[in-house]
Amino acid sequence: MSGIDRRFFVAGAGAALLGAVGKSSGGTLTLPFANGKRPLVTLPGKREMILLTSRPPQLETPFSVFDQGLLTPNDAFFVRYHLSGLPTEIDPRSFRLAIGGHVETPLQLTLDSLRRDFPVSDIVAVNQCSGNSRGFVTPRVAGGQLGNGAMGNARWQGVALKHLLAKAGVRAGAAQVTFNGLDNPPADGVADFVKALDIDHALDGEVMVAFAMNGEELPFLNGYPLRLVVPGHFGTYWVKHLSEITVVDKEFDGYWMKTAYRIPDNDCRCVEPGTKPDKTVPISRFNVRSFLTSHQDGAKVSAGQTTELRGIAFSGGDPIKRVLVSPDNGRNWQEAKLGEDLGRYSFREWKLGLKLASGRHALRIRAETAGGETQPMEPRWQPAGYMRNVVETTNVEAV
Repeated sequence: MSGIDRRFFVAGAGAALLGAVGKSSGGTLTLPFANGKRPLVTLPGKREMILLTSRPPQLETPFSVFDQGLLTPNDAFFVRYHLSGLPTEIDPRSFRLAIGGHVETPLQLTLDSLRRDFPVSDIVAVNQCSGNSRGFVTPRVAGGQLGNGAMGNARWQGVALKHLLAKAGVRAGAAQVTFNGLDNPPADGVADFVKALDIDHALDGEVMVAFAMNGEELPFLNGYPLRLVVPGHFGTYWVKHLSEITVVDKEFDGYWMKTAYRIPDNDCRCVEPGTKPDKTVPISRFNVRSFLTSHQDGAKVSAGQTTELRGIAFSGGDPIKRVLVSPDNGRNWQEAKLGEDLGRYSFREWKLGLKLASGRHALRIRAETAGGETQPMEPRWQPAGYMRNVVETTNVEAV
């Protein structure tokens, strides 16, 4: 696509998507929990995806994609919006990223300036929705009933936020940095989606303003032309269509920080089912997770022959030390072989060959980080259904 064609496509992409959302490709998929039937849809820039809602668009990645490589393809990467007021026109020629607030020199940066005037770097990092896997939570909780596909791993390219803030000059007394995008509330009284990071986190050199994903421009539905990348942190902080960065001199008290996306303030981030926490804090880093990707629940394998199992593991930045696999519902464990290391924020592949006797087997997968964090054997509960990371179980039959 030529540069001119690209500009015209981007200018009308939002409007086209607003008209396209909800058009089904004709297929359906049933996720393994109550009311799990979902339509499959194909939107501009996306392959067939699992539709959760149309306005705002929420698309889940079919889980089979995660067995096809460590990097999630752009056209299969999940989509999560909070506000239905998507931008209908984004012209890269006139777009500006505003940086202001508690700074010495407010900036209005063009896309060309970002690529030309600042050091460009890349990082491989998982983006995971806070409510990934919420559909499996029991007792059931409110919110999008997602399977395990509200996550993805990509190589992000852009400019470290610290370089942009250095150019603007952060003034003494700065406390946090807020981030706003081009998506807007659909009506008065609905809070704009603005997130915040502590100033030290914003300046850590890893938080990035990204303009590319897996070597290509960001897809429209994943935040074109810029999005915030916050490695190791849940996707609520990864603001799409990023247009405003503001340094503030006190803790930001907007709705999406003060009221929404909060978790129990205790070690397990959990409470007894059906109860409410006494105190909460904003959600932040991932907890450790692992999945079997090579076999679906109910799969048949050959008895007495080596079955190659493989999957992925990841965490909020503490490197994966090992992945253990149990062929007998947790009674015995074997250590899997770890694959390519793309960085501490990336998916890490694991593999293990097992010989299974005839009959049914409950395969359980458990990851451990270098710092000793492990997955719980039993699910933990919280009212919002966030941070599910129980040891997964996949039932197979050897015949």
